[in-house]
Amino acid sequence: MTAPPRGRMGAAAAEVWRGTWVVAYRELLRFVRERSRLVGTLLQPLLFLVVFGVGFSGIIGPLAPGVDFVQFIFPGLIAMSVLTTALFAGVSVVWDREFGFLKEIMVAPLGRSGIVLGKAVGAAGVAVVQGLLMLVIAPFIGVSLSVGAVLAVIPVIVILAVALAGLGLILASFLRSQQGFQLLMQIIIFPMIFLAGVFFPIGSAPAWLQVASKINPLTYGVDALRQIFLGTGGSAELGVELFGRVMTIGQEVALMGGLGAVLLAIAVGAFTRQE
Repeated sequence: MTAPPRGRMGAAAAEVWRGTWVVAYRELLRFVRERSRLVGTLLQPLLFLVVFGVGFSGIIGPLAPGVDFVQFIFPGLIAMSVLTTALFAGVSVVWDREFGFLKEIMVAPLGRSGIVLGKAVGAAGVAVVQGLLMLVIAPFIGVSLSVGAVLAVIPVIVILAVALAGLGLILASFLRSQQGFQLLMQIIIFPMIFLAGVFFPIGSAPAWLQVASKINPLTYGVDALRQIFLGTGGSAELGVELFGRVMTIGQEVALMGGLGAVLLAIAVGAFTRQE
């Protein structure tokens, strides 16, 4: 006897939820056990902070009243750590494929949508941990920190991480070797970082560079975090202007959320078509 539609829908939802939980838990467990990965992803933004922040702050000077160069780039460095963490979701897929684990979970009673969502949720969880660790140094570089700011930062990090993880998962669905994926990531990561306005205000860039920056999803995550920390909302000097209006945090979060939903849907479709 055929199960009623509601029963089938409930079973499918349970399968997706189970896949999401199992895969996300495994990603978080892997992160906890790989301390070298934690150290590496934290050292990169700190190195940029020392080299660019300390090295150029005296040359560039204040970018706006009460905002020096170190304070300006700090929110962007948090977004940069989120980028590398989120794209690691794609690396883990290629790793699992090479060692046969991906084949095992593909034939397990887990929804493929849940597998993709689990990778994205796991990446978001790791990104939150790394973002909170980055906040420890905020008071030492003159960035004001409050409980409200921390609570506002967390959802921005989660949404940005999920959106970028979707991009990494799409790329991982077409690549078969770690070497090829990591080479492609190096080609993608650095242009995304430099075009996102981490080291310069978007509004002061040439027109063609502004267009390229506004196509970059990381740009809106950087600006949303910058508004939370520095209170630059509505500032055409430091903010991101789109269609003649300076974007607010809510608009940027909504844009990232919509983009993340589209990217995850594409990633789910790519994995569903795989044998």
